[in-house]
Amino acid sequence: MSGFFKSSIGRKYAMALSAFFLMFFLLQHFAINILSVFSPNAFNEASHFMGTFWAVQYVLQPVLIFGVIYHFVMGFILEAKNRSARVKKYAKNNGAANSSWMSRNMIYSGLCILAFLVLHFIDFWIPEINTKYIQGDMSGLLGNGEGFRYYEELAHKFESPLRVGAYVIAFVFLSLHLMHGFSSAFQSAGATSMRKEKLQLFGKAYSILIPLGFIFIALFHHFNHH
Repeated sequence: MSGFFKSSIGRKYAMALSAFFLMFFLLQHFAINILSVFSPNAFNEASHFMGTFWAVQYVLQPVLIFGVIYHFVMGFILEAKNRSARVKKYAKNNGAANSSWMSRNMIYSGLCILAFLVLHFIDFWIPEINTKYIQGDMSGLLGNGEGFRYYEELAHKFESPLRVGAYVIAFVFLSLHLMHGFSSAFQSAGATSMRKEKLQLFGKAYSILIPLGFIFIALFHHFNHH
């Protein structure tokens, strides 16, 4: 089994599994964040549960961080191997004729998303870790003790047009990345041609609607902050 995951096919299969895991997390993350548009109280309750439940904090969160690191590191490794393999191929024919721009430049959209994740961690994850585990405040309450702080913190982050612009650009690149990523993941996972066609249709819808939903959330809070 270890030999399989050291092979090119094995690495691509593991890359596909990590991609599916991160796509599921992204969907779950969106499901909670969209609550902030319709019900601040529901968003606060859901955020407090996810931020204090032991299984999420001590099991799922470490797995998620590992999944993110693994996906990006493996992506860079596969990209380096693919680029070196294409050098000879391009000398014989036009490689661009048989592949899309995104498939040849996944590394750049990946770097943009990685930069966004660093910003997102600075905006939300690091302050959460500081509040809960360094300051020891697990209450989730505002400084005045009147209600949970999660909605106020989210809305405040999107007051800056520069930050909102960065989020919008990042999610556009995420959409492009997912467009090709879904197709590659299904192919690596061995989907049949008939099933692959249906899965790709789902993948296109996911790749457009989820990033568009996150953009809507950012713009909604930007234009409705007080």
